[in-house]
Amino acid sequence: MSITKRIFSLFLAVLIVVFAWYGTIDNNASQQVDAGLKRALVTFATARTLNAVISVAQGTEFALEPGGVGLNFAPGQLLDPVNDLVEQFSNVMLFASVAFGVEKLLISIGAHWAISLALSLVVLLWLAFRLQGRAAPHWLTGGLLIFLMLRFATPVVLVGSDLIFTHFMSDEYAQSEQIVSNASDKVSALNAENKNMPTNPSLFDKLKGLSSNFDVTAKVEQLKQIAEQTTEHIINLIVLFLMQTLLLPLVLLWGLYAFAKSMLGASLRVS
Repeated sequence: MSITKRIFSLFLAVLIVVFAWYGTIDNNASQQVDAGLKRALVTFATARTLNAVISVAQGTEFALEPGGVGLNFAPGQLLDPVNDLVEQFSNVMLFASVAFGVEKLLISIGAHWAISLALSLVVLLWLAFRLQGRAAPHWLTGGLLIFLMLRFATPVVLVGSDLIFTHFMSDEYAQSEQIVSNASDKVSALNAENKNMPTNPSLFDKLKGLSSNFDVTAKVEQLKQIAEQTTEHIINLIVLFLMQTLLLPLVLLWGLYAFAKSMLGASLRVS
């Protein structure tokens, strides 16, 4: 084996052992998981609040007689499709919250001293073969790859996915979260106004029924706008959280595995 190969193998082994016991990346990953979990829980609470206020709006009916024509009207039913979407949204946010919790547990497992010790011993054994000019057995290289993934996969993947979220998705998340939260406030305000409308109108209420019909029309338009805006931004939030908790981690995990495998293979190819 050439001296270049031996130096490269030694450098790679030292790098692995140092980072195996160096906990900065684990702390960074834990902080980012905590931030992600907080976002998920806040958004989950927003979804449940929106579901509650829409349910109240759906259950409100008015008996109006515009122009002398009897009419039972439930404007909140316009939000029925949104409410179905919100229920699915709540399930997604619950999944996201659980995913962040599992990721935090995986960080703790990977950072345990036993994993770091096992990885260090495997690395030293692998290095012994390399410094003697011998190729490490396949089982040893495979074991080294497994322990590398156990130790580093979770924190590296989480740091990477959080960086992507911060630079490319955080602004869109903040905007969509704010709009969905505002939708809850708007529907609550409409529910408060609806409480002041008579469900069993008196004679005076019947005489002014025609004018109150115009107020109802305005409320219908408000509900339509709320439904359109909320649907769009709920879908945005679903996409963002699925990207951060599912798609991005899988892509980065595959990339990290390919990188680790190529680095181990490079120690054999360097000349």
